[in-house]
Amino acid sequence: MSDTTVSSFSAQSSMNALWQARYGTKPPEKPLPESPVARSLMAHRSVRHFSPAPLPEGVVEAAIAAAQSASSSCNLQAWSVIAVRDPARRARLAKIAGDQAFIAQAPLFLAWVVDLSRLEHVGHAQGHALPGLDCLDTFLSGVVDTALAGQNAAATFESYGLGIVYVGAVRNQPEAIAAELGLPPRTFALFGMSVGYPDRAQPTAIKPRLPQAMVLHEERYSPAATDEAGIRAYDASLEASRAGARNWSRSVVARLGEIGALHGRERLPAALRALGFVLGKA
Repeated sequence: MSDTTVSSFSAQSSMNALWQARYGTKPPEKPLPESPVARSLMAHRSVRHFSPAPLPEGVVEAAIAAAQSASSSCNLQAWSVIAVRDPARRARLAKIAGDQAFIAQAPLFLAWVVDLSRLEHVGHAQGHALPGLDCLDTFLSGVVDTALAGQNAAATFESYGLGIVYVGAVRNQPEAIAAELGLPPRTFALFGMSVGYPDRAQPTAIKPRLPQAMVLHEERYSPAATDEAGIRAYDASLEASRAGARNWSRSVVARLGEIGALHGRERLPAALRALGFVLGKA
């Protein structure tokens, strides 16, 4: 399937067409129930080429309201988000995050932050120490809360016809990102998100995913998760999705086969402790 064909899909495309794009296979014989939400989510693609056009008024506020509507562990709401619109700051962040030009190009960059600092402040205001802040589970809860919020925002932006791409490279140099954004102790930029209108001159394809049989397990974990034939079929589907695409197996090895491929993220435990996280005292 060519980039041109895939890129013509939108949130208004049929469920069957979006299934075909997402998996590279025919949809199930049993019709998929229609849902505008599912269609919008299935139409997602990462956008790395943006138009300079500004975002419509009110879209950021709507996206953050949607983000705050996500589930939150114990209602701790252990996240913050920093909207970066200043071109000079976006350029500096692009440099820190692996020289990724789209960060400077998109009109909006959002830094999604695990935020235990606010909770610590609440404890101080109430005259209570909060030893639970130092537990690994509290940090993990903050990571989950931040991810759920970010995904709600991403889906909202896309519902308005905007494009997004997540930026994990903010974790390459966490201390430098923290300094640029003025983050206090016990905060950590988990991921970034570039937002803007996609550049129509450089359309982006829907990337095929693993077959559902490899990720959907019934009752107990299934050996199908590591089925070699299924992985080979997926590798072929990914290669066929666009010219020059690297298959999934080679991507896994390239990413995890050498520590250097993590681009600094291998030192994350030390960086987190430098940013004020204890992550358990045992």
